[in-house]
Amino acid sequence: MSDLMPSALPTEADYRRYDRIWRKVSPELNPYPEVRAAQPALTMEPRPGEERDCMGAAARGELDAIRDFLRDELADAQTYRHLASLAPSPEGKRLMRRLAEEEAGHVRALQTSHFLITGGTYPVTVVLPPQPKLLWRDRLRERYHEETSGGARYARAAEETADVCLKKLFERLSADEYRHAESLRRLLERTL
Repeated sequence: MSDLMPSALPTEADYRRYDRIWRKVSPELNPYPEVRAAQPALTMEPRPGEERDCMGAAARGELDAIRDFLRDELADAQTYRHLASLAPSPEGKRLMRRLAEEEAGHVRALQTSHFLITGGTYPVTVVLPPQPKLLWRDRLRERYHEETSGGARYARAAEETADVCLKKLFERLSADEYRHAESLRRLLERTL
């Protein structure tokens, strides 16, 4: 029976894999010096044409921006859920629900990035202030401007980051925000 059971002890390949993980998570630590001594060819320097480490040291400087984006996206998701209940048409209700779900997806993507960079989640909660009584078209106009502003902020963050993976994420979120603005503009066209 014992020869059917795999060994519970880590193998040399396991230690090499553990070392590669440590190099990504905390390159300044060396918990497996014997592995690194045995394989000096392992290096964190990228080969020519290879992308730099994603969500690593370069991304740590972006944590404040990620946290700001998280708060904004969560507030947007809550706002769209609220607007879905106020929409005067089934089309408006569907769009507001879809936008709420997409904004919640942005929250998940940003929270995942935060976790990859820090190893912890960011406990974010947003309480919306009382919403002013506005006409539906005025709410659409307000949301349109919020989405275009968000798209511009993500585009600026993508240009400024040194982290390749964050750049891709910010570019994707920027495109989503501009797409949301366009959806709102089309709904407003049918509303006026």
